[in-house]
Amino acid sequence: MKGVVLAGGTGSRLYPLTKITNKHLLPVYDKPMVYYPIQILVDAGIRDVLVVTGGRNSGDFLRLLANGKEFGLKHINYTYQEGEGGIAEALALAEHFAEDEKICVVLGDNIIEGSIAGAVDEFQRQERGARILLKKVPDAERFGVAEIQGDRIVGIEEKPKNPKSSYAVTGIYMFDQTVFEKTRHLKPSDRGELEITDVNNAYIREGTMTFSFLDGWWTDAGTFDSLLRAANMVKQSREVKVEDSAAAL
Repeated sequence: MKGVVLAGGTGSRLYPLTKITNKHLLPVYDKPMVYYPIQILVDAGIRDVLVVTGGRNSGDFLRLLANGKEFGLKHINYTYQEGEGGIAEALALAEHFAEDEKICVVLGDNIIEGSIAGAVDEFQRQERGARILLKKVPDAERFGVAEIQGDRIVGIEEKPKNPKSSYAVTGIYMFDQTVFEKTRHLKPSDRGELEITDVNNAYIREGTMTFSFLDGWWTDAGTFDSLLRAANMVKQSREVKVEDSAAAL
């Protein structure tokens, strides 16, 4: 399986922090934001990674990440998204890179405490379709929300005023090779973008969408509040690990 990190966009919700840099290059505690999604993929055993970026500061990703040696990789691939066409448009740029293999996609501002290795293994055994990671949250209306019936997802609604569940769709998705054909049939939303929720709902309609629950905490880092929350969560996790290591001695 190959990995894709989507790190484009203008980061308008973090202006003026993003006036002179890409959102995904901002610090989250002691590391640049983009380090975290790459590490999610590496920790799940994925070694072939594509970073999709855009904007005026795309060259800074190459200077920062180079060939991926810091993550134990021999090489990182890069591609460029022009404009603001949405997550699904950015995903479509990975078609040549995927080469008909399954892919694991992580949004560049997603930070988690645990690992997705188990979900990746389950998807590797899945014959076809897609798998998404869900997390129970108190403010589901901020996210895409999964409606679950038994062991199936029957629909995903983007930022609903009255959520049908408390399960947010995290920014971690796994797709088979048909995802790119699905992106070609999308129509722009009211925001003028191609939406990843529409891709997921296409899999749901054909009955091939599965899901896993994400262990540990999860947050995005795309607003001032969530960026601060992410930094605090990372700091607290590091402190707990240090305390546990000291207690084990």
